Amino acid sequence: MFVGEAPGFHEDKQGVPFVGAAGQLLSKLLAEIAIAREDVYVNNVLMCRPPGNRDPQPNEIEACEPHLWKKIELIQPKLICTLGNFATKLLSGKPNGITQVHGRPQDVVLGGNPVTLYPIFHPAAALYTPRMLQVLQEDFARIPELLGRSVAEPEPAPAPEPVLEQPVQLGLF
Repeated sequence: MFVGEAPGFHEDKQGVPFVGAAGQLLSKLLAEIAIAREDVYVNNVLMCRPPGNRDPQPNEIEACEPHLWKKIELIQPKLICTLGNFATKLLSGKPNGITQVHGRPQDVVLGGNPVTLYPIFHPAAALYTPRMLQVLQEDFARIPELLGRSVAEPEPAPAPEPVLEQPVQLGLF
């Protein structure tokens, strides 16, 4: 499960989380670790886009929180990747920001089930700060290990077939 902050413009219009530029990057990062977007559940702390795309207010988080907890309880994920500050602070119950805790898995109990909480930067961070892409890729690369499955090494490319020269025939017939 991945939990972000709130719907953006495109997400709000379509009613689907992470369909804009950050969602496209999320899908690309997942593909790099051989996980299909359809195989993860993606959600946000808030169910609606805040006016002017401002940060969520405490009362908005409080109003949407029961929906998120119910989804966690029903889905029973083994791993929840929190994307950014708001999801990380809410689900960890700690005030530490994403910069301090990204890439550090924590064992917690959420929705009555043991879960590994894995805080990582929001994909939008790499859209605004290109050097963040490498940090995101490194953090995403640990996800298969956290899910308890081995990371398949890419198969080496087959060696090219040797080209045999055809003998040149001299003569007219």
